[in-house]
Amino acid sequence: MTDLLEVAVEPPADWDERVVDRPGGHVLQSRAWARHRRRSGWHPLFLSAGEAGVLALIRSWPLTGGGSAYLPRGPVPTAGGEAAARLLVAAAVTLAEHGIDVVAADPEVPAADSAYRAHIAAAGFHPIEEIQPSRHRLTLPLGARVDEAAAFGGLAKSTRQRVRSAETELDIVRFDARTPADGVGEGFVRSTEAADPALDRFYDLLRQTGERRHFTFGSRTEFVGWWRTALVAGHLVYLEARTGDAADEPVAGLILYRHGGRLSTVHSADRAETRAAHPGALHLLRWRAIQLAIREGCAEMDLGGADVTGARREPREGEPMYGLYRHKRSFGAEWLELAGAHEQVIRPTRYRVGRVAARAARLLGGALRRGASER
Repeated sequence: MTDLLEVAVEPPADWDERVVDRPGGHVLQSRAWARHRRRSGWHPLFLSAGEAGVLALIRSWPLTGGGSAYLPRGPVPTAGGEAAARLLVAAAVTLAEHGIDVVAADPEVPAADSAYRAHIAAAGFHPIEEIQPSRHRLTLPLGARVDEAAAFGGLAKSTRQRVRSAETELDIVRFDARTPADGVGEGFVRSTEAADPALDRFYDLLRQTGERRHFTFGSRTEFVGWWRTALVAGHLVYLEARTGDAADEPVAGLILYRHGGRLSTVHSADRAETRAAHPGALHLLRWRAIQLAIREGCAEMDLGGADVTGARREPREGEPMYGLYRHKRSFGAEWLELAGAHEQVIRPTRYRVGRVAARAARLLGGALRRGASER
């Protein structure tokens, strides 16, 4: 029989040390993410077993009782995939005791970890489509033996050329609450303004990029609010490429998470009209991120995903994600397949009824808001 986990509505004082800062940790398991999601109507629960922990975000069904739980990028595999699997199963049992009808989780466990997959399958978990944008990621292993010269030598020749050219054209402004007292470091410029307007500018860049590439994302309040929260907590770094002329708009931007012994690419965007003049802007931003990861002693630079949605595999030439895939590969990154999102349905009947009730409530709420706006 699986032991139940301790449940709290407020995190222990050392929560981030358990689930964010340790190897394998993830910022979406953090206190900051829990606070942010609470503002959007989720109910965070902090589940603990000794030094291990997992954040669960709860949504209650309207009218029917019960609800759903999502463990964002958790449980983190701080002690390996098998330990994460045991913690996931224990979390599901605990949440079932608290009336939850379905549990979804997507820890970043390698797909090659057969022990993880076998353990959760035996407990009734089955694969589902991804909740986060990507299932797999492109990773650049670092460590004590990799210095900046060696990492630069691992870049493709054309990428090295674009980086060197962009270095003569652009400044990289670093917004980071953990900037050392002795400065932002070689290759970076300290900002002369607060982070808030810069993050607002990046949202505009990201929205323009989304329109070009035909993807959508949440509201400014949702995205920029989270970036500000994560930046203050030290979990986020924002790098902005500028020409040096204060009157010019930024050329490109890159948002990174700092967690689990790595820096992770979260969002990148550039200004389409400046590409001809500055074709290496994003190359330089990614190279500066790699430099920062090396200087912080990270074991990995995570360049993020380039999945083919639905197929969830490496893109092929001619597919929409192939250009981004080749761009990230040009930094020496390797394709890392992850096990992906899984779900356990605990009470099938109430789960089906609850989903219908939740959808009806959303539709009714939308209709009421539209009616109010028309009056």
